[in-house]
Amino acid sequence: MTIEEIFQDKSIKAKGKVAQIGEWLVNKELPMEELLAFADKPSASNRATCIEALEYATKKSTAIASAPLFDYVVQALKEEEPRIKWESAKVIGNIANLFPLDLTKAIDELLKNAENKGTVVRWATAYALAEILKLKTDHNKKLLPVMEQLSLKEEDNGVKKKYLEALKKVEK
Repeated sequence: MTIEEIFQDKSIKAKGKVAQIGEWLVNKELPMEELLAFADKPSASNRATCIEALEYATKKSTAIASAPLFDYVVQALKEEEPRIKWESAKVIGNIANLFPLDLTKAIDELLKNAENKGTVVRWATAYALAEILKLKTDHNKKLLPVMEQLSLKEEDNGVKKKYLEALKKVEK
């Protein structure tokens, strides 16, 4: 079965598509470049499913990550579609440790999404920023005060908790 066939098969639910594509990536049965090229074509919904498959795969194995993947998800943070924003943020959180020298653009885009009206977008953004903060890079000089401010302003407890947990780990 190909990526096209998975998306055309209406009997496969979205989570099934995510799991199948994610497993293909983890097992190196699907080249990353092929998925990224496909993800640029379909609807926002299908694109979000592709990025969710990337999140699934990078959570299981960060070894599949590449610079083109990192650049792709950083760019995807700019999209209007909330699901694309939150799945991209989660991928960045999963693989940030592999790209410590390339985090500036990601941080800038994540900070733009930190005050998004969507709770899930803010939660995923908080997750990614927390993972970056835990790396204890030079970016922390900028991130630490900003994340402290975000945690104070955040009204959703789940999002606030992500920030506070990261801040606690960095203080140790």
